Amino acid sequence: MTQFLDPEEDYLTIAAAEEQMSIRAQARQKELEEARNNLKALSRILESARASSTRPPSVPSAEKHLETVNALDATGLQLVKAINDAQSALASKEAELARLKEEARMLEESDPAAEAESDLDGTALRLQIYKGLGFEPVLDRHGNLEKMLVESTSGDIHVVNLREGRSDFENADRMWKLASS
Repeated sequence: MTQFLDPEEDYLTIAAAEEQMSIRAQARQKELEEARNNLKALSRILESARASSTRPPSVPSAEKHLETVNALDATGLQLVKAINDAQSALASKEAELARLKEEARMLEESDPAAEAESDLDGTALRLQIYKGLGFEPVLDRHGNLEKMLVESTSGDIHVVNLREGRSDFENADRMWKLASS
């Protein structure tokens, strides 16, 4: 699993996502401000249109005025909906950013090497390495190391009794000499 986990790459991905989110948030904020300004302008126009509804006979017909008012109302509602949608999208992105920050914090706090080390059984790996080198331990009934079978490069198998009173250095030296013979 450690080959698939790369905290640096995950951090870079999160940093890129944060930067992208920041750029999008700025663009949304600008769009939101423009929409609000447009809404304010349209609201002022709507109010002035309503105030002028008691117009003199030289002004265009009431039906034309009603169409304009309705169109402005519809535009105002569309802008309010757009603002609400933009705010919802912003809240969603902020929640995603918070989740990604929490995930990044958890990844920074985790230690993949320690987790991998705790998952591995070092004894089994060492035995496999020893067997690959031509050394095979022989255990007594109680599970204690009694002898070592050593396969030489010529294919001969030698038995080294580890209970003959030699030091660990002498036994190791003897086994390596037998293995290389």
